[in-house]
Amino acid sequence: MSRKKQTFDREMIRELAELLKETGLSEIELEDDGFRVRVSAGCAQLAATVPAAAAAPAPTQAAAEKAAPAADDHASHPGVVKSPMVGTAYRAPAPGAAPFVEVGAKVKEGQTLLIIEAMKTMNQIPAPRSGVVKAILVEDGQPVEFDEPLMVIE
Repeated sequence: MSRKKQTFDREMIRELAELLKETGLSEIELEDDGFRVRVSAGCAQLAATVPAAAAAPAPTQAAAEKAAPAADDHASHPGVVKSPMVGTAYRAPAPGAAPFVEVGAKVKEGQTLLIIEAMKTMNQIPAPRSGVVKAILVEDGQPVEFDEPLMVIE
């Protein structure tokens, strides 16, 4: 039996890593002729599940109307952190745990701000820059859309 030696195309792996950044995906896997390459985002994923009973109740109509103008005010702010995906935002690593950050907290670039559950996967959302959290625009357990403002960091 002879073994077929596989070589890695480093440029392809770099391009896949760049694609992860551009799309906000957490992982890409390709397979060609029995050769498989998987590229995962640099931040570790939380292997946690959030029970359905722990989800926050749906906001009332009045609460939704009150929150909408606040989000619109921050959408154009230069320090806004937007959602890279559709999912459910959680401000803490587990139900009942302390939130990752609060308003007024100093954060460093790369520090986890919150997690977004998408397709049963918990994705950490890192701070894109160092600064101070000026506003948190989502509630724990709130559904979020792609490109929706989540926080403001100055």
